Amino acid sequence: EEHPFNHLIDTLKDGDRKYFNPQKLNDARYNKLPLSIRVLLEAAIRKCDGFYVKEEDVHNILDWSEQQNVAEVPFPPARVLLQDFTGIPAMVDLAAMRDAVTKHGVDPGLVNPVCPTDLIVDHSLQIDLNKWWGQPETALKNQELELIRNKERLQFFKWCSKAFKNVNVVPPDVGAVHQLNLEYLSRVVQESQGFIYPDSVVGTDSHTTMINGLGILGWGVGGIESEAVMLGQPISLTLPQVVGCRLVGSVNILATSIDIVLGITKHLRQAGIAGKFVEFFGPGVSQLSVPDRTTIANMCPEYNAIVSFFPVDHVTLQHFKQTNFTEEKLELLEAYLKAVKLFRNYEDSSEDPQYSEINLSSMVPHVSGPKRPQDRVAVSSMKEDFQSCLNEKVGFKGFHISKEKQESLVPFLHDGQEYELAHGSVVIAAVISCTNNCNPSVMLTAGLLAKKAVEAGLIVKPYIRTSLAPGSGMVTHYLNTSGVLPYLSQLGFEVIGYGCATCVGNTAPLPETVSEAIKEGDLVACGVLSGNRHFEGRLCDCVRANYLASPPLVVAYAIAGTVSINFEKEPLGVTSEGKEVYLRDVWPTREEVQQIEQDKVISSIFTELRARREKGNTFWNNLECPESVVFPWDPKSTYIRSPSFFNKLCKEVQPPQSIENAHALLFLGDKVTTDHISPAGSIARVSAAARYLLSKRLTPREFNSYGARRGNDAVMTRGTFASIKLQNRFIGKPGPKTVHIPSGQTLDVFEAVERYQRDGVPLIILAGKQYGSGNSRDWAAKGPYLLGVRAVIAESFEKMHKNHLVGMGIAPLQFLPGQSADSLELCGKEKFTITLPEDLSPKQMLTVKTSSGKTFSVTTLFDNEMDVAFYRHGGLLRYVARTML
Repeated sequence: EEHPFNHLIDTLKDGDRKYFNPQKLNDARYNKLPLSIRVLLEAAIRKCDGFYVKEEDVHNILDWSEQQNVAEVPFPPARVLLQDFTGIPAMVDLAAMRDAVTKHGVDPGLVNPVCPTDLIVDHSLQIDLNKWWGQPETALKNQELELIRNKERLQFFKWCSKAFKNVNVVPPDVGAVHQLNLEYLSRVVQESQGFIYPDSVVGTDSHTTMINGLGILGWGVGGIESEAVMLGQPISLTLPQVVGCRLVGSVNILATSIDIVLGITKHLRQAGIAGKFVEFFGPGVSQLSVPDRTTIANMCPEYNAIVSFFPVDHVTLQHFKQTNFTEEKLELLEAYLKAVKLFRNYEDSSEDPQYSEINLSSMVPHVSGPKRPQDRVAVSSMKEDFQSCLNEKVGFKGFHISKEKQESLVPFLHDGQEYELAHGSVVIAAVISCTNNCNPSVMLTAGLLAKKAVEAGLIVKPYIRTSLAPGSGMVTHYLNTSGVLPYLSQLGFEVIGYGCATCVGNTAPLPETVSEAIKEGDLVACGVLSGNRHFEGRLCDCVRANYLASPPLVVAYAIAGTVSINFEKEPLGVTSEGKEVYLRDVWPTREEVQQIEQDKVISSIFTELRARREKGNTFWNNLECPESVVFPWDPKSTYIRSPSFFNKLCKEVQPPQSIENAHALLFLGDKVTTDHISPAGSIARVSAAARYLLSKRLTPREFNSYGARRGNDAVMTRGTFASIKLQNRFIGKPGPKTVHIPSGQTLDVFEAVERYQRDGVPLIILAGKQYGSGNSRDWAAKGPYLLGVRAVIAESFEKMHKNHLVGMGIAPLQFLPGQSADSLELCGKEKFTITLPEDLSPKQMLTVKTSSGKTFSVTTLFDNEMDVAFYRHGGLLRYVARTML
């Protein structure tokens, strides 16, 4: 009743559904806003509470043309998406918060995410369990180790699904996080408590940006930001610029989705759009299927945009008809989006703002090679380019083959028949459904090309090592459903399994006669694959030239048997009757591929997904879990453990405690990444984490990985700064070591911390420029907090990591411009005292005194009063827990 924008409430025709209609502001600026900004505006209007979101924020977003790159605005997304590795520490934190409030007499059942949260179990477990998941009970005997490794995590996830409100746990055997977000969880329009509003999402998976291809605004965030949103905090961002990209022209007949994606990526990378939104428009957008759009949106990290947004249009609606949307939901969706002007007609130029233009006609098919992925070659120039590689000196592209040897032909026998190899002969051809090749259209194009080639009488020479390794069983499902899988098999592209194969060097040995022929002629033999790794010698030690290509081009080059071919002028192959067949004769049209994709593939995928979701997983369904409101922690568990974030929690908030006589735990240089800080990968046998696990009577083969043990703070804290690449200036060489300054001893970082904590010594970290750059990782802030780090003094910080430090109650302090540890002649072994005033404020200047007598100033990087509040309370988690008390 007291909402400041009640006058904007409108209803749809049936009168049952309410929504906030920004058009009722009667402000001409709304119709000029990019559609992605309209989503931000609607969320700010709907969530305006005068505390997290203020009326000023709404007006700043509405005034986007003047406030972009200036105003800091909140964005409360509609939902949060977690995958298991990042989801487990978030849920462990909530479970620990229930313990903390229970001790103070508060009902633990009140601790729940405020924002609806989807947690996907399968993201990493498919790798752990794919040998036996879903198989009969008798097949489990040899997989007891995998069961032990994951059972504790699965039981905890199942408890979360029952104990927490607003948490939807998607069980195993359904799919990976980014695919499920597209195929199962996307809503486009949300409905809650009688109100409808745009779907939006922040997720802890880097592929979250794919969802923008469906007209749903979303991007990836770190674990701490996701926890903040779960607990009711909006995401804070500088109101972004929006670069509009107008797509025009017609797609080249041989160009696949991959060519379009890489062409657009190259253009946007050159345009310098880091930190901006990209919004697509123009008549060319209508030529892109929804999978095409999601693939383009997935490439945001490649050109450093926040999102690449495709507003909903008739193509999107047609896609939804094939998925899990009912006719009633589609009618509601379309009516609402049109009412608030979030629906686009790309053919209507009157809706188009004046933006930069990308011509789809310029997107021609390319391959990458012969040694590096960045060396792109237009397919039309492939023959000439390979010839130049033979001529050039040995290097990134050259092989330096003498003129007299370039025409060498080496005969050999294979299965009793004679063949010849030459420079450029293809001996490995692998279709791999990884990275952007998960787009169904490119895999279907390969299958349809194979069908037409077989029907035309073409074959692949039997000595070529061919393979088909889809990324998931769903790819095999839709290739089979569309009827093209048998034709791929006839050309030698049999399904060999699911996972990384050729691009990581897991190719079966070449036939011995082939290897001998290559060596005899010193030939530059070739491999062609649709993966993402192809460095020299990686596929096979006797294959020197390797090319990355789209799946249909892999099939084409396999049929041709050589990369030294001009597809426009030379036949792909000759039939047994002597008929020449060109690539253009068997290449399927884009319309043909899209028709099959719509009629058979997409609907089949969603039918299969629904069936698997409804059936559930037998192991998951039978898995027992606690029924309690508070989680019963198992003290013997090495996977799940209650963290100490809430130790000594009390209702009273103490004034900021000054940091007195602190030692520097580490003295670091520039560009220290979250990889250096946060533990990841396997657990080294000589590490502090390994010693902890050994003390729990685990053997090294049971260590598993840091990712699998993110729910155990004892492991993760011991792994903090345990990178073998850490460059600590106290040591002078890479390694997870530091100097315990009082004793002068060189110790593992965690061993030094134990001594400092025993003596009650506070700790800081000294660093250079861009501290905390790289991938977002919550434990890059949680780990230092649990080690006792009170502040980080650096020349500059990566913004997201700086926010993580604030969220964990660690003060990010910045040297004044032009100053650094070196310019101030700090050796790092001084004692540091940082006085914090009771009225601590954002961007405040503080004085740092050292035991050597030097004094210098630093600036607090608290952006606003909320940051200060988090720090005063000891971080976001303690802040939320205290508000409950």
